Amino acid sequence: MNPPNSGVLTPARARAAIFALAMGGFAIGTTEFVAMGLLPDIARDLDPALYSGNQDAALANAGWMITVYALGVVVGAPTIAAIGARLPRKTLLLWLLGAFALSTVATAVLPSFGLVLAARFIAGLPHGAYFGIASLVAASLLGMGRRGRAVSLVMLGLTISNVIGVPLITFVGQSLGWRVAYLVVALIFALTFVAVWCVVPKMEGDPGATVRRELKVFGNSQVWLAMLIGAIGFGGFFAVYTYVSPLTTEVTGAGQEVVPWVLATMGVGMTFGTMLGGRFADLSVSRTMIVSFVLVIASLIGLAFLVQSLPGLLIGVFAVGITTQALGPTIQTRLMDVAKDSQSIAAALNHSAFNIGNAAGAYLGGVVIAAGYGFISPIWVGVVLAIGGLFFATVSVLLDRRRR
Repeated sequence: MNPPNSGVLTPARARAAIFALAMGGFAIGTTEFVAMGLLPDIARDLDPALYSGNQDAALANAGWMITVYALGVVVGAPTIAAIGARLPRKTLLLWLLGAFALSTVATAVLPSFGLVLAARFIAGLPHGAYFGIASLVAASLLGMGRRGRAVSLVMLGLTISNVIGVPLITFVGQSLGWRVAYLVVALIFALTFVAVWCVVPKMEGDPGATVRRELKVFGNSQVWLAMLIGAIGFGGFFAVYTYVSPLTTEVTGAGQEVVPWVLATMGVGMTFGTMLGGRFADLSVSRTMIVSFVLVIASLIGLAFLVQSLPGLLIGVFAVGITTQALGPTIQTRLMDVAKDSQSIAAALNHSAFNIGNAAGAYLGGVVIAAGYGFISPIWVGVVLAIGGLFFATVSVLLDRRRR
């Protein structure tokens, strides 16, 4: 599945390869998050009876599209990473991108809510493995001592998708229908497949890897703690992000056309956060992790008090974006540090943890909305979850210091 002449890996080609890997992050971020801006459109189309009778319940149900995608990530990340650790990394990346494209097309064309949910679950399966393998490839291209930066460059595609991809595709979905939006996302995956095929160099997998060896990582208590930190801590972000659309229209009182701008503002914050997190993680993973959680809690509380006005909403979501996404490359680097030989599965497990947070945050946010607590209540759910993330991060750091 590689070009017949791979060529010499010049600095220019290395940069092109990093860009192609980041394109994959851009496409994945778009397919994962675009539903958040289109929840009312999806609920209205797939569950019209419930939507006409109980709009809040219909929106909460539509949130399951996000939850099942996240569950697919949780299942697929360790499974595919463990099985595929020995495969050539470029070949594995191409198979994963092909699976993304097909499952996204299925999302766009399947007729019923149940089938669409099944397609979203399947679409989530390659997510963690892609980011894990792409991060390892990027780290190899950049060299020793720059793992945090390598991870952040791949994840930068995901955060930039929230600045450009998600708002733009949200606008397309609001104008032409949510199904058209997903077809456009499938096209982005197809273009990424071509880019990776053309410019990413051949890179062998781990010849000594076995499923058994990779799974030994689960015997490491620090790996479990790092996953717990990501799952609980990031749940706070997703409790808010999942319901940005109704938060904007129902609480702030802005029109539906403002939602893409709110998503873009959060995406700008996420982009800066990813870049800063990668750089600071290369200096001190533990310090960056603790400080980031404190700032996440402060930004969520600030959002809860500022959300009644549009300027306050924009300031709040920008702050939440920058603080939470600084955790992304930090926690992934932490997992790679503690996993020792099981690098493939460790790099992928980070995204399992994040998407447990995605599923939990979306679910708990939907629960408090359906219970009648209003669209601000998911923000307070986020605060509680972020406090939990800070607690486990502190435990992990203290255990590390005690062991040393």
